[in-house]
Amino acid sequence: MTKKPQTGINREAYLVRHLFDPDKLIQTPTRNGYGEGLVEAGGKNTQVMVLCADLTESTRSLAFKQAFADRFVQLGVSEQSMASIAAGMAITGKVPFISSYACFSPGRNWEQIRTTIALQDSNVKIAGAHAGVSVGPDGATHQMIEDIAIMRVMPNMRVMVPCDSRETKKATLAAAGIQGPCYLRFAREKSPVFTTEKTPFRCGHAETFRFGNDLTIIAAGPLVYEALLAAQSLSVDHGMEARVINMHTIKPLDINAIVKAAKETGAIVTVEEAQAAGGLGGAVAETLCQFVPVPLERVGVQDRFGESGDSREVLEALELTAPSIIEAAKRAIKRK
Repeated sequence: MTKKPQTGINREAYLVRHLFDPDKLIQTPTRNGYGEGLVEAGGKNTQVMVLCADLTESTRSLAFKQAFADRFVQLGVSEQSMASIAAGMAITGKVPFISSYACFSPGRNWEQIRTTIALQDSNVKIAGAHAGVSVGPDGATHQMIEDIAIMRVMPNMRVMVPCDSRETKKATLAAAGIQGPCYLRFAREKSPVFTTEKTPFRCGHAETFRFGNDLTIIAAGPLVYEALLAAQSLSVDHGMEARVINMHTIKPLDINAIVKAAKETGAIVTVEEAQAAGGLGGAVAETLCQFVPVPLERVGVQDRFGESGDSREVLEALELTAPSIIEAAKRAIKRK
């Protein structure tokens, strides 16, 4: 690399910014990172188990089954039982991961997760696949957009929403090493892989991917990439420098990062592929209200269900892509 990073942009973001050509980016579903993480976690710790509810290939649990067949349990369409059985395994010292579509787990078995896992502070890891609306053609019944909200209110639960497949692998490994329940959220659709092996990941510690002083965009999941696209456009086309924070952990929330950004930039935009009410947008709103009230715009699903269609078209219809983030940023800055 001969050029130096531009003023105001850290080296990681500089590298990312020069990978925005879709033809040069690897496109991989975040769920692939979960499968890779499971295999590595299983190789490091013989207590790691994987339970699945009839969706072994879709959740990418298949890789673990092929590597450690004696530690894999297929339960069929029985998400409630899967949660309770995993809680029992945890009592014996196992580290069970339970895998299904997010609309079924935690959607269908929320009560069992609450009572047998969270209430007991059981060492169970819940993996919600096919989350968000980018699952596309499967439609509203399978587009789980309420999961962040229902899981972050649960005591003892940690909630991680990684931004690409590499970060999903890191999140899976981190969950395996944490004592206590964790919820991991990932998607079916391919999305850009824009972090590197060296990009830091620590549960509860947000990462700043781009520096700026005009406003802050706080994003989670694959839409972090859309936030970076929006920030680049704001800089080039509108002369606005946006800070972009990857809030990969919704709980425990990095309150210090939010407060610092609010004080230094004076306006916040949150971005998530989930209900804005109760999700990342809700968590950030609570923090700002308590510590440093500044203008806030929330880019997320606005109190409605998803719909069937091409994944990109659904994201655009629900105003979750870069152009909508840009408009939200303009509104937030205008309110400063």
